[in-house]
Amino acid sequence: MEITPNFDLLNSNGLNMQAVFNLSELPETMQAALAGQVAGFTNYSQLILIGHGGRGMWEALQASEFRAATDPIDCFSVDRVVQWLTKAVPELRYEIIYPNAQQVVPLQALGELAGWHHASPFRIGINQIWGSWFAYRVAVLADTGFMPTTSVALASPCHSCSDKPCLSGCPADALADSKLSLQRCLDYRLQEGSSCKKQCLSRLACPVATEHRYTLEQINYHYGRSLQSIEDYYR
Repeated sequence: MEITPNFDLLNSNGLNMQAVFNLSELPETMQAALAGQVAGFTNYSQLILIGHGGRGMWEALQASEFRAATDPIDCFSVDRVVQWLTKAVPELRYEIIYPNAQQVVPLQALGELAGWHHASPFRIGINQIWGSWFAYRVAVLADTGFMPTTSVALASPCHSCSDKPCLSGCPADALADSKLSLQRCLDYRLQEGSSCKKQCLSRLACPVATEHRYTLEQINYHYGRSLQSIEDYYR
């Protein structure tokens, strides 16, 4: 008998996007890719994908014991998901496969299956509910018997956006001809005084779901970390 999961604990911590998949119903190529990375793949029956949309996760993180952790978002998200799992199904067998440096999880492909992810001109996933202001936080393999979730059946908001201010909003002209020039983007971000060091002006120009836009503090945090990675790569 399938159980309808109670996501209240996750929702109260801002981890308000949840999708449950039966492993046997995932595309065969995805099953094979996961099985090739996870030794005990056949021990599990479901994959649970957890994400956050909007500002709630960041607000909950700031009030948590993980605020000063080296990798606060991952630590916070995994902790809250583990709390939820052990409360929902005591003695559950599960494995966190994302975040996990040893495994590559097809997050965007899973997001497409969940109805969360549509491609955008500025190459960040987007949907009608959250705009581009969402992210994948945890992926778990488990032997749960949860009711699989239904895909969110909403079209891409980009289809009805005629102006596409995200294209003209890029000061690096990295989206010319609706194609991303990653090198232009990186070069501009690395310039002294760049306006894109700790934000993406193209993303900020997008008019979809601006009510869910991250706080400036959170935006600066994410883009500050990505900039550090870019600078480390070029050293």
